[in-house]
Amino acid sequence: MPPGLTPRRVRYDRRYRTLDKYRFILGFLAVPLAFYALFVVSPFLQAIYYSFTDWSGGPVANFTGFDNYLKMWDDARFWDSLKISALLLVIAPAVTLVLGLFLAYMITAGGRHRRGQAIAGVAGSSFYKVVYFFPQVLSVSIVAVVWGRVFNTNSGLINGGLDEAGIEGPAWLGGDETLALFTLLTVISWSFVGFYVVLFSAAMGSIPKDIHEAALLDGAGRARTFFGVTLPLIWDTVRTGWIYMGIQALDTFAICLVMVPAHVLKVTPVFLYERFRDGQYGYATSIGVVLLVLSVAFSLIVMRVGHRDRIEY
Repeated sequence: MPPGLTPRRVRYDRRYRTLDKYRFILGFLAVPLAFYALFVVSPFLQAIYYSFTDWSGGPVANFTGFDNYLKMWDDARFWDSLKISALLLVIAPAVTLVLGLFLAYMITAGGRHRRGQAIAGVAGSSFYKVVYFFPQVLSVSIVAVVWGRVFNTNSGLINGGLDEAGIEGPAWLGGDETLALFTLLTVISWSFVGFYVVLFSAAMGSIPKDIHEAALLDGAGRARTFFGVTLPLIWDTVRTGWIYMGIQALDTFAICLVMVPAHVLKVTPVFLYERFRDGQYGYATSIGVVLLVLSVAFSLIVMRVGHRDRIEY
């Protein structure tokens, strides 16, 4: 130990450096956390408070306890909308992520083996990434309007093509609830799959090529390599995408509102919007709180069910 330094002095210097480090970190985080508390946490707390009132948009909001939640419990229209949202919550992530994984793997490792490369993507893979991501730069309202015209019963592109073939096209959006749900699911998956193609492609591209070379030397084909090597190594990214896509499916609003007639199919966010439109602000806010609870519960379940030991590479 250098002259003049005692164990007590060393401990004091370490403690001082630790405090100085935390002061430095808190100095940077103070302003962002203040903005986050003001613009994110505060509105959530206000919404929770208003869900226990009879607020109708005016300056007065009388506390009514759990009346809004009891009303929601007895509201058959709310449960019908929640059933549709729950189906989207389960089906939309599964369909979108499976498509995203498949397309990303084809872009990354679906091409022919080239000289000096263990794996190679399909020709023009960079172009495909741009094409798949293109729906992300479009407004959701534009997507809903365009696909609403495509699925239009009388003048839509699909039914027009079926009419040319002598086949009478169905009412995709204006008739059966199941068919409308299938149509809505198709548009949602089309809208978001490009984002996950790019996300999963980036995760797959970060895997060292030596790992794939070892799998190929062991005689593993593409399918076995994907399920035995690629998917476990990018599982954290897949789980994050699962949570994000589930929240997007639960929060489907603009596409359903613009594209699907309200009498055929209605998701919970659209039902919430209609209560706001009718001036039932307290009741609408309580529906929003339920959606918040469902989103948090879904995230926790996915994190619990999808938990795996992290694989380092």
